[in-house]
Amino acid sequence: MRKHVAQALRAGRRPLHLQPGQPEMRAMPDEIIVECGWGRWLPAQTWRDPARLAAELLNERPGQRDIAFYVEKPQVVVAQAPQQLFLDPSDALRLDLSSYRTGSASRRGFTVRRLRTRTDVAAINALYRARNMVAVDTRRVWAARASRSITYALAEDRASGDVVGVAMGLDHAEAFADPQHGSSLWALAVAPQATHPGIGEALVRYLAEHYHARGRAWMDVSVLHDNEQAIALYEKLGFQRIPAFAVKRRNAINENLFMGPADGLDALNPYARLITDEARMRGIHVEVIDAENGYFRLTLGGRSIVCRESLSELTSAIAMSRCQDKRVTLKLLAEAGLKVPLQADADSPDGRARFLADVGAVVVKPVEGEQGKGISVNLQTPEEVSAAVERARAFCDRVILEQYCAGEDLRIVVINHKVVAAAVRRPPVIVTDGRSSVAALIRKQSRRRQAATGGESRIPVDDETLRCLAEQGHALEDVPPADIRITVRNTANLHTGGTIHDVTERLHPALRDAAEHAARILDIPVTGLDFLVPKVDGPDYVIIEANERPGLANHEPQPTARRFVDLLFPNTADQKT
Repeated sequence: MRKHVAQALRAGRRPLHLQPGQPEMRAMPDEIIVECGWGRWLPAQTWRDPARLAAELLNERPGQRDIAFYVEKPQVVVAQAPQQLFLDPSDALRLDLSSYRTGSASRRGFTVRRLRTRTDVAAINALYRARNMVAVDTRRVWAARASRSITYALAEDRASGDVVGVAMGLDHAEAFADPQHGSSLWALAVAPQATHPGIGEALVRYLAEHYHARGRAWMDVSVLHDNEQAIALYEKLGFQRIPAFAVKRRNAINENLFMGPADGLDALNPYARLITDEARMRGIHVEVIDAENGYFRLTLGGRSIVCRESLSELTSAIAMSRCQDKRVTLKLLAEAGLKVPLQADADSPDGRARFLADVGAVVVKPVEGEQGKGISVNLQTPEEVSAAVERARAFCDRVILEQYCAGEDLRIVVINHKVVAAAVRRPPVIVTDGRSSVAALIRKQSRRRQAATGGESRIPVDDETLRCLAEQGHALEDVPPADIRITVRNTANLHTGGTIHDVTERLHPALRDAAEHAARILDIPVTGLDFLVPKVDGPDYVIIEANERPGLANHEPQPTARRFVDLLFPNTADQKT
């Protein structure tokens, strides 16, 4: 069958690849291919022969995702190579620009602008990787920056200058002389750590108004049928479904779209699912044992390993106990010459008072715990410490005091005694709008964090949250003036609403060495080490914890899942497609 398709492609003239800045043509040409950076876009109305369209999709480059859109008879195209092509299970929606009216979407705290610099291209890729989307070819995107066919819109945080959202627009009239004067929206992404509401809406409106000003008739978008949040946004803005179809080539990137869900995989949380998806792409069999708690078995040939997310049978009970007991962790690391904060038992009120007087400020923690539960930070009075101890005892009957050390909260993931990823974790922050109460803003931010993390991150409104707000002079019912940044909690744990920012490339060698040394001392194959550092690119640090089951999904785009499966099945390390 593929031979037949290849013969069809060789017959007749070659497809037309449009280059950046090429002028609009008077008549719609045949067989157009538009280079988009993340792959090639093939407007099917310019392809008259289904066999030639199918053959061109088979020329997809590794690591890219091509798409043939507006396919009138998708079944005919797929039939040309049914083992290699598939009908994309996405909905097509259209915004009628002739009746579009400029919206009043708030852009408070961020601006929307066009792509300007090479740094912008790098930021786009960082954002796409964070959302598990295909990265763009930086050279192609930069070369096309002045093209009238493709427009990249970026949302930039006013305070930090970070790119927190991106969307690509495609002008069909410029790209292939579309007689219907259409346009389309592609690759919309919002940073999972973004604190400002309305970024996605602002990007969509920016491109809609851009194409409306150019006289385009409509703007289309293709969105997965089960992406309820995105569909709700588009419908809110006036998009309506249209009968347009897309065909793609089967590859590792879009495997979940044509393979269908494996038994029980959909019930796994993102931390387990990241690993099982990586394993399946290597041909490793996945058996879900207990989806609710993240247990699964990976099997290849005669080798079978049970995992609970990133905790596997390769981690010994001794190594696990060393990490679970925070007192043992720091004792071992200190004896190995690594820098750790001072600790003390929390049983005696007098002992707590003496320790507080010695160090000035303390952290209260359950001896055994995870996900930041029961932790209170930067306590400076005996009364605060006593209250925090009682809160911590709800999670573990043994509680410790720890010297409070200021600095950035840095998580370093070490797999097979090598650093794989590093990220700064920051506490949840709300940005006031002058209209909403603190409680309402926390609820909105918590919903955004849940949506961005598959339900894994949410901001609890508890005593620690109330204490943190009170320190800044705020209460839940307050309605502060606009544009004030309020830290909601002092802890930066992802599960309690914190955000995570990749800093792997900036990590100082001294921090890398300390992390790898700590993993060897604990004799653990996979760990997430928590550091406090003045600067990520500086040598100073203290290590405060070691996690035996780090959330690998938090560190995308670094290859955490890949290195984890390499550890479990080393013979597959060079065979992944």
